[in-house]
Parts: sequence; structure tokens; C-alpha cells
Amino acid sequence: MSEMLAMVNKSDTSGVLGILGGGQLARMITQAASDYGIRCHILTPERDSPASHVAARTVVGAYEDETALTSFASEVGVVTYEFENVPAPTARYFENRGILRPGSRALAITQDRLLEKDFLTSIGLAVAPYRRVDTVSDLKAAALDLGLPAILKTRRFGYDGKGQIRITSVEEIAPAFSSLGEVPAILEGIVPFAMEASVIAARASDGETSIFDICENEHTNHILDVTRVPAGISASASLDAKNAARLVASELEYIGVVTVELFIEKDEAGERVLVNEIAPRVHNSGHWTIEGAATSQFHQHVRAVCGLPLGSTTRRGVIEMKNLIGEDVHDWRRILAEAGTYPHLYGKVQARPGRKMGHVTRVIPEA
Repeated sequence: MSEMLAMVNKSDTSGVLGILGGGQLARMITQAASDYGIRCHILTPERDSPASHVAARTVVGAYEDETALTSFASEVGVVTYEFENVPAPTARYFENRGILRPGSRALAITQDRLLEKDFLTSIGLAVAPYRRVDTVSDLKAAALDLGLPAILKTRRFGYDGKGQIRITSVEEIAPAFSSLGEVPAILEGIVPFAMEASVIAARASDGETSIFDICENEHTNHILDVTRVPAGISASASLDAKNAARLVASELEYIGVVTVELFIEKDEAGERVLVNEIAPRVHNSGHWTIEGAATSQFHQHVRAVCGLPLGSTTRRGVIEMKNLIGEDVHDWRRILAEAGTYPHLYGKVQARPGRKMGHVTRVIPEA
């Protein structure tokens, strides 16, 4: 893959990047890859997906469909993914052929909140206090140990606030466990954070790692609303955050872009960085990099997984990125008329509440 830029002959699969998933992240990876003459094929169960509008080829099929996987594998030189819930057998299928980047270990760890917390603590990173929960008795013991209020989270398939519930009293314990389907979970102690943040890093196959400036994130209804860069944190906290991302990427032997979501605690002693979770992919909070950095997170991911040199992460100004959620997207004409704004629409037809329809980035040059 190191010669990928020169390999754009349509009969040569080494010039084709395969992407599992057809959402907006796959769409933006595809757009970035095209700048390097790399064609993208996507595999998704969704018809008329956002990425299908820009990909060279779309295979519509289930991730568990081995016939579709075999056909897809024969057409591409490398396979990556845009979301962390790729089925484990699917990831192993491509990894066994030596073409999956990042590897399946990153998926396995980040698909399970307990494995993820255990991994983070095992490499010396601070996290919110947590306890394993398999039964309602476990939950009662965990609540007694950690104290209430606390957050009950399913171990798997949770994002944007889904799969979690806040417990504030003993009376809520059994109903909360029931409402989440009595599935394996963790109970997480409440962290009195001053800020939510994220750090986005890229790691190449030779271990070279580059890290973007820290993102300060605001959420509304558990969905990312606004990202500001640079984050309003100390140089020391910024260094700790970057070191955490570097350590995660190294320990996972990661290839590609990885995002580490953070809580920043502040008190008289200063700032403390806690790791919330890992996203083994490009991330919503990194969308600002398209216009706001010398190399976007999407270009950086393509470079890393395709064996190309990593680019500069130099920031181009003071940045604000706002998600266009649901009906917000209908304001895109006004946004387009604003100087210094860069709207991106994802090609989704229906604007449902809570659905990410696009984003807009504002870049203010620094003096």
C-alpha cells in the first residue's frame, strides 16, 4: 500500500480503500481519499447511504453475509471502518486476510465498556470509578460501593446517550436495570467535571503518531452540539491528554485515527484528565479539521491506513464546529451566506430529531 498514490488503475485493487459502513464518516473519508487518487468501495446494509453518493462502488449487504464479504475483499487493497460496532466475525474475516486497519483488538475493546475501562486502567490512565454489573444484586452492591447518583450503562451498543440511565435513589435501581433489558452493564460514578473534551490522534504502521489540538465539547441531550478548538485548558492538561491518546494508540498497536474522549476536572490544585471512552475511528469532534487544520482527520486516516506519510496537524485559527441536528439543517442557506463559515451536509433525506444532518465550521484566523 505504500505505493498507493501511483496505483489508481481500475483493475488494481491496491488503489482501492474498502470502508465498512456508509454513514457520514465514511462519506468524508471517501471525499478525502479522492484527493489522493484513491477510490473507495463501501459495504453497508443501507441503501442510498450518505457515503454511497460519493463512493466509487457500493456493496449493499449484511456485514455477516460471507458472500458479500468475499466479493468485497476481492476488490480492495485495505479495509477500514467508520463505526465501532462492526461484528467481530466480520472484522476477523478481513484481519485474517491481512487487510484490516485498524485491527480487530481495538474493536473488541471499545465495543465493551467493561473491557474498555479495564484496558484503560491497566495502562495507567485515570477513569471514573466503575463496577461490573451482571445482575440486579450486583447493581445494588455497586450503588452501595460507589454511592448515588451514578450512571448505569450497558456494556455494548451505547452511543449518543443511548444504553444508559442515571440512578439517583435506591428505589430506582431495579427499574433502571429492567429498563435497559437486564443486560450486562457497568455502574459508573458521577464525575464532577468542568469540561468534556476529546483528543484525536493518528498512528501510522511504523509507530509515527501525530495529534491534533484538544477539542472542547458541549453536548445537548447527550449528542455533541458544539466543538471549540483550542480547548480552554492548561498546557499541562493538554499535554496529559495528548500523552493519553499516544499511549492508547501505542498499546493497541493502532493504525489510523483514534479518538479519546475526556473529562477535565478542575479544582484548587489544578486540572486533572480522566478518560471517558475510546472511539476507534474518525470522530464528530474532529470535523473542524477539514477547514481548521493543515491535514484533516479524514485525510490523516486515509494516509495512515494506506501506508502514506502522515500530514501536519497545524491549526489554522480559532475554530468552532456546530452540528446540524434534525431541523437545524434547514438553516443551511443562511449559514452558507455567512463569511468564514463552511457548511457540510451529509445527504440524508429525512431530518429526524436527534439525527446528525450536517455540520458547520467557523474559522477565525489568529493574529
